[in-house]
Amino acid sequence: MRFPLSARGIAAAILCVVCISGSARAEAPTLMGSFKSWYVYSVGADATRVCYALSSPTATLPKGARRDPIYVIISTWPGRNVHNEPSFVPGYPYKDGSTVQIRVGNDIFTAFTKTTGTAGGAWIQQGSDEVHLIEAMRHGISMVVTGTSRRGTKTTDTYSLAGIADALEAIAKACR
Repeated sequence: MRFPLSARGIAAAILCVVCISGSARAEAPTLMGSFKSWYVYSVGADATRVCYALSSPTATLPKGARRDPIYVIISTWPGRNVHNEPSFVPGYPYKDGSTVQIRVGNDIFTAFTKTTGTAGGAWIQQGSDEVHLIEAMRHGISMVVTGTSRRGTKTTDTYSLAGIADALEAIAKACR
């Protein structure tokens, strides 16, 4: 049985959402539900409301690599007309100029990276690729994310996609 994310993990997720939004003020998120491997949260109200689903990997390689919390986050920001935007938090800064590979079944997607200080993230460049990735996730079993750290360590994180369809439905209802 999986339990909701730890306080450290929630803090990291809040930080990620705040960094992405550019907001100077962080609010505590509200847990809206858990759906197998995915947790749905909301933060803010009205035009600043953000809803997101997040999950941590079920397996990481190399084993024993020192990393901060690792997540995939699917965000919806109605005030910015953003729906189901995937982002990947590797728990380390990515190598400058690198890309990240996301594999769901036979589908492969490429994400660009951005590093700020000691944190990093990756996003899909094209909106049409985001839609395709989300659809593949809805029908997939697992997702494998591969990236390279600033130190040159190649990492591979495997996520369960169990519950993602229900989590995305919960986001859609909470953040219309």
